[in-house]
Amino acid sequence: MKLTGDKLSIPNIFSYLRIILIPFIIYFLTIRTVEYLLYALLIFMFASFTDFIDGWLARKLKQESEFGKFIDPIADKFLVISSLIAIIVIDPNFEILDSWMIVIIVGRDILITVMRWLAIKKGRSLHTSRFGKFKTAFQMLSIVIIIMIYMSKRSGFFDTHESLPYWIMLTVTLMTALSGVRYLVTNWQLFFPEKKEIEDQEAE
Repeated sequence: MKLTGDKLSIPNIFSYLRIILIPFIIYFLTIRTVEYLLYALLIFMFASFTDFIDGWLARKLKQESEFGKFIDPIADKFLVISSLIAIIVIDPNFEILDSWMIVIIVGRDILITVMRWLAIKKGRSLHTSRFGKFKTAFQMLSIVIIIMIYMSKRSGFFDTHESLPYWIMLTVTLMTALSGVRYLVTNWQLFFPEKKEIEDQEAE
């Protein structure tokens, strides 16, 4: 199976847009004023919204493709992971040891990307679930909430306990790990040669 499809279709352009917006989100997060945190929040919310738009457009315009199915989750991963890393780096309440959360989140996404590549190579489809989509939506919502907490603290409008972003990140990490385990359980066959591949190797 090849990554067929129009690389510049409208749905795929929305996926590219999510990646393009990442540097702006990170830049505004690092400034940490209420105004720039608001910019980061609005851009991130728009980028997250494109995740739902590109899938809807692909179905509406009948432009679903293997390439689109590949680039869409990749764009999601870049957007979410970059934002989570930025939050851990700029938040003084996170310590270097808390980077284990990012290791798990990044490791899970690398694993899924490898599995998706193996599925394409074998001419098969990666078995997904609604839980995976729910995980992505929860990650995005958590980032929105954390940015709003920062804004609230900076403006003095409402104060929360300084550990709240940590517990939100911990929940995101655990849910992400659980999602990775579910993918392994339903797609473990991808890591082993199929019967035809074994027969071809024996014939050689």
